[in-house]
Amino acid sequence: MDIAGRRILVCNCEKSMEIDADALAKALAAKPGAIKTHLCRTEIESFQTALSGGGPVLVACTQEAALFREFAEEIGSQTPVTFTNIRENAGWMKPQARGDKTNLNAKMAALLAEACVSVKPARQRTITSGGICLVYGAGQIALDAAQKLSHRLSPSVLLTDPRDIVPPATGEVPIYTGRINRAAGSLGAFEVVVDGYAPMMPSSRDGAQFLMARDGASAQCDLILDLSGGTPLFTGADKRDGYFRVDPGNPVAIAEALFELVDYVGEFEKPIYVDYSADICAHGRSGKTGCSNCIDVCPAGAITSAGDTVAIDNGICGGCGNCSAVCPTGAASYAYPPRNGSIERLRALVSTYLKAGGSDPVVLFHDESHGNEIIAAIARFGRGLPANVLPLSVFASGSVGHELIAAAFTEGAARAVILTDPRKADDYAGLAPQKELLDALLDGLGHGSAGRIEIICEADPDKVEARLHEAKPPKPVPARGFAAVGSKREVARAAINALRETAPQKPDCIALPASAPYGRISIDTEGCTLCLACVSACPAGALHDNPEKPQVRFQEQACVQCGLCAATCPEKVITLEARYDFTNAAFEQSILNEEEPFACVRCGKPFGSAKTVKRISEQLAGKHWMYAGDGEANVIEMCDECRVLTMSERADNPFAAGSRPRTITTEDYLKAREEGVEGDLSLEDFLKDG
Repeated sequence: MDIAGRRILVCNCEKSMEIDADALAKALAAKPGAIKTHLCRTEIESFQTALSGGGPVLVACTQEAALFREFAEEIGSQTPVTFTNIRENAGWMKPQARGDKTNLNAKMAALLAEACVSVKPARQRTITSGGICLVYGAGQIALDAAQKLSHRLSPSVLLTDPRDIVPPATGEVPIYTGRINRAAGSLGAFEVVVDGYAPMMPSSRDGAQFLMARDGASAQCDLILDLSGGTPLFTGADKRDGYFRVDPGNPVAIAEALFELVDYVGEFEKPIYVDYSADICAHGRSGKTGCSNCIDVCPAGAITSAGDTVAIDNGICGGCGNCSAVCPTGAASYAYPPRNGSIERLRALVSTYLKAGGSDPVVLFHDESHGNEIIAAIARFGRGLPANVLPLSVFASGSVGHELIAAAFTEGAARAVILTDPRKADDYAGLAPQKELLDALLDGLGHGSAGRIEIICEADPDKVEARLHEAKPPKPVPARGFAAVGSKREVARAAINALRETAPQKPDCIALPASAPYGRISIDTEGCTLCLACVSACPAGALHDNPEKPQVRFQEQACVQCGLCAATCPEKVITLEARYDFTNAAFEQSILNEEEPFACVRCGKPFGSAKTVKRISEQLAGKHWMYAGDGEANVIEMCDECRVLTMSERADNPFAAGSRPRTITTEDYLKAREEGVEGDLSLEDFLKDG
C-alpha cells in the first residue's frame, strides 16, 4: 500500500500476527495491499520491486533491517528505506477483551502513520581520536592493560602505586607515576593535571625508579582507561564518551574495556542533542543568578555557568534531555529530534488510532534502548502491550516536557505513561516537576489528574506489563488539537489553552506548584522606590518601564518565574506567585507601581520619582560632605542639567573660570547706529548700559 508517495510493505511474520489488510488500508486511506508472510526470505522480490518504484519505502519489520539494507546495497538501490516495528509493539499481543482486535488494527495503522512522518535530523559534530590513550591505575594490572593496547593504540600508563611492577624489557609503553588532580574534556579532547608526576628511569633494574616528581603537570589524550578503583574523574562518568572506568579487580570487565577501546580511533559523528539560545536564557543578569534549572539537573556535568548565560559542552552532553524539559524559556531546546517533529509524530499516532476506531488511547513514551528491550520481552514472553497502549520512542525519556504530554491529551489521549530506566535515575530529574505542573492544570480544568500521568521507573518486564494491563485509564480528554508553532512557551501555551477549550471547568486562573515556569510577581508599593533595577534585570521582557513617568509595568504571559527581579531588588519588595492565567490580561501590560514624577526645584522639569528623591535626600543631606552646607542639599532635588549648572556656579568651584566677555556681533553695531552713540561712548559701554 502507498501513503503520501511512500511504499509500505507489511508482513505477518510467518502468520504469527493477525492483520486485517482491508481495515489497515481503510484506516490509512490507502489502496489495499497484500500482506506478506515471508518478506525477508521467499518474498524478497516484493522488496526489490518496491525499491524500483522511485519513492521511499517503509518496511514494517525491524528484526531483519540489516538484511534488507544489505540486499538494497547489493542491487545498488539508492531508494531511502525506513523501518518500524508493528510485531512487538502490536501484533504479538493476546487479546483479552472484546474490542481488542479493533484496537489492534487501529494501533497497527497508527504505528505505520507515525513511521511515515519525516523528522528533520539533528546537526552533527565531528570528533577526531588519534588513539592516544592514558591508562591510569596501580601496579602491574595497569601496566599489563597498557601493553595489550599498544598494538592498536598509543597508550601511556600513569601509575598511582608502582611498587609491584616489573620494568619491561622493551619500552613499548611510556611509564609515569603520579595522581590526577583534575580532568576535563571528552573523547578526542581530554586534559589531565597530574601531581607527583615523574617518568620512569630507563636504568630501572630490580624495581621501577622515577625521576624528580613535580606537581601541576598537564597532558592531553584522546581516551582514558581508569583502573584506579577510586573516585571517578568526572561527573556522570558512565556518560562521558572516551572515559572507561573499570573495577581493577574484575578481569572480565577489563577485557571488555580493552576490546571496546581499540575501536575508538578515527573520526566519529556525534549528534548535537541540544540547541541553545543565549538571547532568551534566564540564568542571570549583572552577576545575579536567576534560573539554574538546566545546571541543576544535568547528570553529565555538561552545563556550566558562563556569567549571565550558560555554556553547554556538546562533547560531554549525552542527550538525556533534562535541560530541555525544565528550561522555562526554551533557551535549551532538544534537537534529537526537534520539538515540532516529536509533536507531529505524536499527532499522527493518536489521531490515526482514533480515526481507525480505536478507544481509550494511552501514549507510552519510552527511550530507544531500555524501552524497546522491555516491550520486546513483554511481547515474547508475556501478554504483550495492551491493545490501546501506543508506544512512542524518543531518544531519551528525560526529554519529555509538559508541552509534549499536554499535546498528547489535546489529541484525545486518556493517559500518558513515561517508561524510565532505574539504572539511569539521575537522567530523569526533570520529569517529576513536569508531572506536578500538568497535574495541577488537569485538576484545575476538571479533567482530573488521577491516573492521567504515570512515570514507571522499572527494569522488570513483568512488573511493567502488570502496571500497563492493570491500570484503568480515565475518560479520554476530548480531542481538540492546536497549532504547534513557535517557541517552547508558545507551543506549551497553545496546548494548555486547547485543553481548556474542552474542559468541564473553565477557570480564569489556576494556582501552580512553585517550580512552574508560569506566574506573576507582586510589588510592595510602600517599600518600592521605583529604582527600576527589576526592569533591567528581567531576561524575558516581562517587566517594562515608562519613559514618560516613574512606572513598573508587567506582562504575565512572558514571566518565567526565574526570580531575577526579586534577587536584584535592593528593597526586597518583590514576591513571585506561580499560576496560569487564561485571560487576555496575561498578554496585556499591567501597572505594578507608579508615582508622579518629581519636579526639578530649579527648572521644573520632571525627573525620577518623589519617593526616590526623598529617600536619597534623607540618606545624603547633612550626612555627606558634598551636601553638608546650607542649601547644598537642594542639588539632590535638581535634574541632571541643573545639578551641573548649580555646581559650576558655586564660588568654591575649583574648576570655575573668569567670566567671558560678550561677543559683539553685527546686530549690535546696527542697533547702536539706530539708537545713536554720542561722543566718545564706546560700543562696549553702550551694550553694557543696555
